[in-house]
Amino acid sequence: MIIVMKPQASEQSIRAVTKYIEDNGLQVHLSKGEEVTIIGMVGDKSKLSTENLVIFKDVDRIVPVTESYKLANKKFHPQPTTVQVGNTSIGPDSLTIMAGPCAVETEKQLLLIAEEVKKAGATILRGGAYKPRTSPYSFQGLEEEGLRYMQEAKAATGLSTICEVVSLEAIEAAVKYVDMIQIGARNMQNFILLKEAGQSGLPVLLKRGLSATIDEWLNAAEYIIAEGNPNVVLCERGIRTFETATRNTLDLSAVPVLRSRTHLPIIVDPSHSTGSYKYVAPMAKAAVACNADGLMIEVHNDPAHALSDGPQSLTFGKFAALTDELKPFCQIMGRSFRD
Repeated sequence: MIIVMKPQASEQSIRAVTKYIEDNGLQVHLSKGEEVTIIGMVGDKSKLSTENLVIFKDVDRIVPVTESYKLANKKFHPQPTTVQVGNTSIGPDSLTIMAGPCAVETEKQLLLIAEEVKKAGATILRGGAYKPRTSPYSFQGLEEEGLRYMQEAKAATGLSTICEVVSLEAIEAAVKYVDMIQIGARNMQNFILLKEAGQSGLPVLLKRGLSATIDEWLNAAEYIIAEGNPNVVLCERGIRTFETATRNTLDLSAVPVLRSRTHLPIIVDPSHSTGSYKYVAPMAKAAVACNADGLMIEVHNDPAHALSDGPQSLTFGKFAALTDELKPFCQIMGRSFRD
């Protein structure tokens, strides 16, 4: 349930309403626009009377929120959220690009990639130190050693950094080295991990699960925000369907659907969704045309010999060409190219 205050409602009126709600054991979340303030309520709404609420001064109307997710809901927070990640941000009016290798392999390799993706316009370095793989015999990542390489790459280039986490121990290590943590598709409904991510103090990139509905995805985001961490970014990375021509099926319709339901930033991963470097560029352009706030793109210095996901990784030349080609799409959508 949300309470919409009248335009130019006084601070005294807003405080009176919020106090009444809190005195009845519910949580309050304020969203203040230029003219209108929205007061969101989270908790057992049977504890208070809506009839009592409407008599408060400056209350305009009460709107029920039927969706199970509240804090991630656009009704609670009509203005789009901007999430700060290190020295850059993700949100409206610009396009943020995360780029780097699927897996961190060596210190020298990561620094080389970091320097090249920065030249091409990326502002966030992505690199996997913990790799949840389908096969237990595949490369599982360098873990904390890889995180140290991420920190060194940031110091050398100024890029912000993001790494996937797969456990509480991984989160505890990551907070010492990177600017943002990622919850991967396989862990989207690992609710214990989501709660720990919400308590980490770092912004969180939440990837869509392999077969997750949009409502399930937004409820997963709710777990993180409910722990006191509002800095969540959603990442569409393709879902599992009957189609085998691509690794997954990239659901670009999710971007406008999410835009109508949530205030959280939305980015698209054309690399994991398609599984082939050949399709990354057209899907990246389509994502910008769908009004995505950013892209996550895998880039490698030697894709043929990459320890993880080489077939979907772009070379330095292909990545630089793509970022140049994206600029007109940004202009059409009224976004600046963040570099």
